Amino acid sequence: MGKQSWKPGNMLYPVPAVMVSCKRADERPNIITVAWAGTVCSDPAMLSVSIRKERYSHDIIKESGEFVVNLVTGELTRACDWCGVRSGKDFDKFEEMKLTEYTSEYMDAPAISESPVNIYCKVKQILELGSHDMFVAEVVGVTVDDKYMDENGRFELSKTGLITYSHGEYFLLGKKLGKFGYSVKKNVRSKKKQAR
Repeated sequence: MGKQSWKPGNMLYPVPAVMVSCKRADERPNIITVAWAGTVCSDPAMLSVSIRKERYSHDIIKESGEFVVNLVTGELTRACDWCGVRSGKDFDKFEEMKLTEYTSEYMDAPAISESPVNIYCKVKQILELGSHDMFVAEVVGVTVDDKYMDENGRFELSKTGLITYSHGEYFLLGKKLGKFGYSVKKNVRSKKKQAR
């Protein structure tokens, strides 16, 4: 079995494809599609999004200091792609994609109502890294679609039909392979058999 050597490149795939909504005072809101997004801290809850300086949303987020990360389902894939290849300078993306603005108590920037999870973020730091600036932000609130709540009041994220992005292609998340910690969980049945 052989290996090929390639020049340095980002091959950390798949990644979440998300729609980031933002708004500057007295202007219409905008949506940018982001694949460079991730968790950076759990306490306080923080995440980051990386955006090229020349993107229309870059300055909106830099000036407003806030944005909303909207998770993307299979049904939202076309809107996600379209918002990533069209500029908010030229289009009202909410109107063009028939998306609904959701106004929360957390900030002026609207969320996307059709998204099952909306994560409201306040920028804490901007890191200039090269092709992209990384906006490191604190999560100040989350809204979720109540149709995914089960009878016990638990949110069933696995039923939302989220997508991922891998090297220029979108994929629907698939078969569950296990739960965190399953590899070390003791088998209760085999313990009972051993005890007999």
